[in-house]
Amino acid sequence: MSNTTRIDKWLWAARFFKTRSLATHAVDLGRVQQNEQRVKPAHDVKIGDLIEIHHSEQIWQVKVLRILEVRGPATVAQTMYEETLASLEKRQKAAEDRKYFREPTAHIQGRPTKRDRRQLDVSWD
Repeated sequence: MSNTTRIDKWLWAARFFKTRSLATHAVDLGRVQQNEQRVKPAHDVKIGDLIEIHHSEQIWQVKVLRILEVRGPATVAQTMYEETLASLEKRQKAAEDRKYFREPTAHIQGRPTKRDRRQLDVSWD
């Protein structure tokens, strides 16, 4: 067990992303910040770093507690980080909001098709 590892490898091992290439792509797009700064996939993560992850509709803000370079069971992955209290409250509030109001365009990826557009028109009536 080393003191540092690549951020994309850590995100994959902590199970924020299903594959390491998805983690690398997210870091490249700027959806992952380390200590409030945009980083590259090869940037090293060390214990105590604050990482903000924008994944799908959720935003995670976690503090690094452990460094592992291999992907293990979910129970082990959960010991690698600690979510900040503010992040946990925001995610719970967002989940509660989604329960009562679902954005009509949330499921559409990219430009809507004719069928999607018709369904959007019907949902607004």
